[in-house]
Amino acid sequence: MESQSALIEQSFDGRYSCSARDALDDLPDNFTITDPCIGGHPIVFASRGFLKMSGYARDEVVGRNGRIFQGPCTDRRSVMEIREAIREEWPIQISLLNYRKDGTPLWMLFHMSPVFDQDGGAVAHFVAVQVPISRRWRRSCSANGRNGVNLCEEVGGALRDVVLGSCRREVCSDGLAELGRISAFGSVLDSDSRGVEAEEPCEASDSEKQRAASAISQIMSVLTDYSKSTGRLVCGERC
Repeated sequence: MESQSALIEQSFDGRYSCSARDALDDLPDNFTITDPCIGGHPIVFASRGFLKMSGYARDEVVGRNGRIFQGPCTDRRSVMEIREAIREEWPIQISLLNYRKDGTPLWMLFHMSPVFDQDGGAVAHFVAVQVPISRRWRRSCSANGRNGVNLCEEVGGALRDVVLGSCRREVCSDGLAELGRISAFGSVLDSDSRGVEAEEPCEASDSEKQRAASAISQIMSVLTDYSKSTGRLVCGERC
């Protein structure tokens, strides 16, 4: 039986080649790539921007479950929406509260999209882009009374048990463990984001939503190009 590390390496390098890592790291975006076919739905790639943003080293993240990014105020309902998107193999864009390694909370726009095998049509990976929601926009939303849900409900044991995901067999049978903190965060945390309160939920701005969508498009372009070199072609939609 192959080790977890061997499965993770094969998941990425066997599909895109190791050269794809440098190409992805050259992108300015903050994102992770996960494999739902490996038990525990681990992260198989984390971008340089994500690592800087989250405060983790690459070897602390790759192979791990998204549970490490959760905190006491990660919203359970948002987690369930992500769970449903993974189970149905849909893209999703949603506001989410995650935490850096040092415990700093961060509101971000989480945009996840499936990557499909071009031949069989099965999901090979999920790409998750994270774009921090600006404090100015959060304050504007709060002023208009759009505070969202109470993010601190159902804290404690239930949230501590939330996980990023599992293989699709587990998703279908047991339900994917709540993935509140999938893959990490968005761009480098700027000074305006420090000190953000977890009690300030808000939707992302239109420009932040567009930024996330554009990032997904760029990442998919890189993955598609490099999958040609291995003969294991992928695409952004089920073919």
